[in-house]
Amino acid sequence: MTNLAIAANGLRKSYGDKLVLDGVDLAVPEGTILSLLGPNGAGKTTVVKILSTLVSADGGHARVAGHDLAADPQAIRAAIGVTGQFSAVDGLITGEENMLLMADLHHLTRNEGRRVTAELLERFDLVEAARKPASTYSGGMRRRLDIAMTLVGSPRIIFLDEPTTGLDPRSRHTMWQIIRELVTSGVTVLLTTQYLEEADELADRVAVLTNGTIAAEGTADELKRLIPGGHVRLRFTDPAAYQHAATALREVTRDDEALSLQIPSDGSQRELRSLLDWLDAAGVEADELTVHTPDLDDVFFALTSDTPGAPGAPGTTGAPGTTVPAQSKETAR
Repeated sequence: MTNLAIAANGLRKSYGDKLVLDGVDLAVPEGTILSLLGPNGAGKTTVVKILSTLVSADGGHARVAGHDLAADPQAIRAAIGVTGQFSAVDGLITGEENMLLMADLHHLTRNEGRRVTAELLERFDLVEAARKPASTYSGGMRRRLDIAMTLVGSPRIIFLDEPTTGLDPRSRHTMWQIIRELVTSGVTVLLTTQYLEEADELADRVAVLTNGTIAAEGTADELKRLIPGGHVRLRFTDPAAYQHAATALREVTRDDEALSLQIPSDGSQRELRSLLDWLDAAGVEADELTVHTPDLDDVFFALTSDTPGAPGAPGTTGAPGTTVPAQSKETAR
């Protein structure tokens, strides 16, 4: 049985008369990444603050690193690291001094603190800048230093709250590689992000938070299959082959001008294999086969729409993704 690094059930939180979380359930296996997606104000940061013991929940319960959130918050704090939306780096002192300060806060000995600091500065490619004021660092360097400081205490679980916001594409990809390496070493990561590509690239599982609840949760591919609009397109150059295929195939949308056929499909390997087997058996040879699948942008917009009847909208009772059409994205095969 897989051990859970984070297990939350029914988390509720209000600020005054504003209900922020309305029964949030999460399960994050050890050594994996869960990405929490949602629009601004959905409650992502509140989830992080509750699970990292920074604020208390109004209801529900949770276990983090095997410890009960309400009964043993100190043990949880010893097992986790948190990198918030805004850098915790002190710009008035050097990167090395920031690291040594964290070592002191974790009660490391002087020698141990210097050893850990040196190792992490090298790991995060900050050795040359180590003795420069952190205020002179670029955004990517400050973010790397921020995460390095989080790792001083060797946390088993790390909460990353929008860690790449404001970074340029190169710095963002560098941060992705760092996060992947952390998980390879056995660390569990709960990542909140506004970048859907980031969740697609990094997360083992994705949870979409909207209206205070989890609207859908699964792998990125599972969530994409919730959204209608996926299909396979066959394109022909031979009009006779096109007519033969159009006659033989069922549930097909024709484009006589482009000599292309559109067949509904979820893009799964099973469906593609079935289609290819059928084409071979029927003697149909298309010049081009293109798979069109919704992406996480489509999932996000569908699940967080406030349109009545849309998945994630107030009053929705249908299955997620059954009522909102999606713009399909193309992947040539």
